[in-house]
Amino acid sequence: MNAAAITRQSKSNLALAFVSLGRERKRDITIFYAFCRVVDDIADSAELSVIEKRVRLANWRQMLRAGAPDEPLLARDVRQLMHKYSLPPDMLEEIIAGVEMDLSIARYPTFKELRVYCYRVASAVGLVSIEIFGYRNPRCREYAIDLGLALQMTNIIRDVWKDFQAGRIYLPQEDLARFHYSEADLAKRQYNEHFLQLMQFEASRAREFFSRAAAELPPEDRRAMAPAEIMRSIYRALLRRIELDNFRVFEKEYRLSKLEKAGRIATQLLKSF
Repeated sequence: MNAAAITRQSKSNLALAFVSLGRERKRDITIFYAFCRVVDDIADSAELSVIEKRVRLANWRQMLRAGAPDEPLLARDVRQLMHKYSLPPDMLEEIIAGVEMDLSIARYPTFKELRVYCYRVASAVGLVSIEIFGYRNPRCREYAIDLGLALQMTNIIRDVWKDFQAGRIYLPQEDLARFHYSEADLAKRQYNEHFLQLMQFEASRAREFFSRAAAELPPEDRRAMAPAEIMRSIYRALLRRIELDNFRVFEKEYRLSKLEKAGRIATQLLKSF
């Protein structure tokens, strides 16, 4: 399957954001996104053992640096992309390290430790993406880091119950203790004041990252960062919806409609010109 097909199949908000790009950058970001999708799918696969997952991810690490017999076409395309934008292998290996954390870590004692995971699976993606989008002000890197943290925290809030069913709790253990909400409470889907306070705390953390990202975006790079701003708008609206509905994540799967997303894309495109 080629990069474009992988991106189409994912039905991701990120894929929608590419609409603002010219043909060449759209092709390039599609290749990068396909790489992210493939390594994430390896880590999440229900068919592969942990050992098989580690082997496949190790193979991708090697393919970032050199060709391999019978490698997928995508691997060659990714290396060409790295050469074109002067991306060191370490930048993409950070993403592999992030998805690999899910193979051995199911709980995070502190937010400091969770932040490492969020940085690798989201901020690192943003740092590569802005190289493809093109920017002039180095402050864009801080923008990409904080936006990535905001997006991933929103995902964690939205997917609390789904992640628990998969055996993972991303909410820091120190936060559960702070608000007197136990893992046993989560297992029983206890929806009470403790849960609401916990989720409000996590949402405030996500909002802070969204605000920091907005403040860090250099005006001269606003047009180039239109795809990232589309993501910020969509996810900020998603977080707001969850908050206004009092975090009913045990019984609902929150998302924006296609029409709502289209409206936000149009708004951001107008702002960028």
